[in-house]
Amino acid sequence: MASTIDLIADYAHALRYSDLPAGAVHHCKRCLIDTLGLALGAFEVEPSRIARAMAQRTSVTPGARIIGTTHRTLPELAAFANGVMARYFDGNDVYPGGGGHPSDMMAAILAVADMKGANGKAIVTAIALAYEVYYALWQATHMRLKGMDNVYYTAVGGAVGAAKVLGLDRTRIAEAVAIAAAANVAVDATRYGRLSMWKGCAGPDAARNAVFAALLAEAGMTGPEKVFEGKHGLENLVGRFELAPFAGNGRPFRITEVTIKYFLSEGHSQSPITAALELCRQVAADDIESVTIHTYKFAREIIGSGAEKWRPVTREDADHSMPYVVAAVLIDRAFSDDIFAAERLSDPKLLKLIDRIEVREDPALTRLATDKLPCRMEIRTRSGSRKVAEVDYPRGHSLNMMSDDEVNDKYRGVARRTLSQERVEQALDALWHLDTAANLDAIFDATQTGR
Repeated sequence: MASTIDLIADYAHALRYSDLPAGAVHHCKRCLIDTLGLALGAFEVEPSRIARAMAQRTSVTPGARIIGTTHRTLPELAAFANGVMARYFDGNDVYPGGGGHPSDMMAAILAVADMKGANGKAIVTAIALAYEVYYALWQATHMRLKGMDNVYYTAVGGAVGAAKVLGLDRTRIAEAVAIAAAANVAVDATRYGRLSMWKGCAGPDAARNAVFAALLAEAGMTGPEKVFEGKHGLENLVGRFELAPFAGNGRPFRITEVTIKYFLSEGHSQSPITAALELCRQVAADDIESVTIHTYKFAREIIGSGAEKWRPVTREDADHSMPYVVAAVLIDRAFSDDIFAAERLSDPKLLKLIDRIEVREDPALTRLATDKLPCRMEIRTRSGSRKVAEVDYPRGHSLNMMSDDEVNDKYRGVARRTLSQERVEQALDALWHLDTAANLDAIFDATQTGR
């Protein structure tokens, strides 16, 4: 039986742009548009400034550009800086069921592609490939059940994508996989308790390491042969596993199954936000006696339990707090990124409503949460009436996809925080035409901030 490394390397080396259906190519561009918009919107926030300053300590020719600047640095540092920007709002794509954020790999692929001057077809192929590997590893290992972070898949999938852009042969791709897989097991403490800036940096750090692994492999570095199987491999941590067949021969590319978030908030909050938006049209916030959110086990664990979820003190805490975002939506009768402003975190009216919110696991919803993002929200009013809303597939889910116009609008909404309207549209046009581009120049030129 072929090893996991062999399966990945064989598939990665063989995949060609011509193997991608038009729908998969289209989804690659949608996901990149979403990711780049989020990165541009977060250009000036503190984690972005810290990461960018670190990356700008080094100047390299040809190097890779930092989004929003003309500065070229080591590609691994560019991947980190660009990835931190893209992850700050927690608005980037996700695989439902606890699959993490595959778009973290975009930063690795773009950095290597920019350094190499790769064309759009090569970039699109690498993106589709990276998502495929990420999804297969996640489905096979479910590392978060063992207390480890999903950024492991980012490191391995990103290394494969970066290796593909570099044009490595099958042997060198295998070494990139081995290096990335051996060196990047991260603990899940990043996602629990009081959340720090590192919540949005762990994935970018994995992207940085993905680039480094691919470059090391290109230079001739070798990695451990049995990094997955055997007594000392990943199987020792997660148990025996087997990768499902990759896309092709009638099987869909897994990038087509990703959720592009409609709201700039944690993935498991998308259905509660949707339910709150439905109920706020029926009940005034001042009339609410209590709110009960029925959800699935993992959602309650990660964003609906722990005292810090009822008293968030940072943006990172708040966008990972189901009671907080629900209370804010019920009061504002809308969702906007303004709910995460520092002054809202201590809003007495909001805190008062938060204290009336209970989050419960419903075992029936837990059983449905493999494919759905189920939520049932119940509001009791002061007069004793009962209002209920149920959501299974929030907007953005692969079974309730955002339209291209909605993806464009989301991109514009965040990108215009940093760019002029003219540059916003220039970059958007370049992104939609990525598959015919000779390189990334049009995109990077359009996203210059002058800062």
